[in-house]
Amino acid sequence: MNMETDSLRWFQQVADGTTVTEVSELEQVTQSGVSRALARLEAEIGTPLLQRSGRILRMTHAGSVFKRHVDAMLHQLDDGIAAVNQLIEPDTGTVALAFQHSLATWLVPDLVRSFRAAHPNVRFQLTQVRDELHAPPLAGGHAELEIGTRHPHEPGIRTRRIAIEPLRLALPRDHPLGQQQHIPLADLADERFISLSPTSALRRLTDSLCEEAGFGPDVVFEAEDLSTVRGFVAAGLGVAIVPAPRAGSPEAGTGPLLYRDITDAGAVREITLTWSAERRLLPAADLFRRHVIRRASAGRVPTLSE
Repeated sequence: MNMETDSLRWFQQVADGTTVTEVSELEQVTQSGVSRALARLEAEIGTPLLQRSGRILRMTHAGSVFKRHVDAMLHQLDDGIAAVNQLIEPDTGTVALAFQHSLATWLVPDLVRSFRAAHPNVRFQLTQVRDELHAPPLAGGHAELEIGTRHPHEPGIRTRRIAIEPLRLALPRDHPLGQQQHIPLADLADERFISLSPTSALRRLTDSLCEEAGFGPDVVFEAEDLSTVRGFVAAGLGVAIVPAPRAGSPEAGTGPLLYRDITDAGAVREITLTWSAERRLLPAADLFRRHVIRRASAGRVPTLSE
């Protein structure tokens, strides 16, 4: 069997509703050339794949079954061609990047902006993920790189620390401890806490910091995201340990929240870059990986000294 790629693509287009005339105009071949190619394809398969319904060709049952495999095969072929093109021209590729919600207002935009200043034609496919401890890394295989605070210890996964993010105590504006700029967690032993779910990396860190301070936090509300945590704190329903707000980010504006320094050691979280060690990154993704690591090494993102 010696099927031509053009015949498969023309079958795919006609099966999707494009007429033979439109295919011939699009591909700059004669209508008879398209019809002969489709006929050869049916002869090779051994059964009709298309049947005429008025002026339109529709798939037979065999054609419908065959098309699913044609779609998958051509998709893989196009991916392979794109990968080869990226090897030749990595500045025109796509980076599949996953990142945590809480990094979307400061770190990730800065990294993408600074990278695209040198590589303006590289596109990004962005996926936001939560800091769930047991969630699969790299968005379950849909991303080539991930920026976040989880530390996956799975075989075949590599990580590189790129930043240290300080944590702060979030208080309602009228909270009595708001008069202090630096607060030990032991002073919060009798407070109600707002936190993320127990499967969150930040929740695990919150619990650990409080336990080291001599108490277990009384978590009265568990939220799915940090915006909800901050909202409940602003409403006076409790206190929370959250990432320090970044200048220019929405959470940094003046409002019903106070952010205070935590004096306890370890009130920080590491931000890492993650990628697979088992498959080679496409060139555009590898360019971005190197860019992120260079900026981290040059101190262009937060470090322990900050």
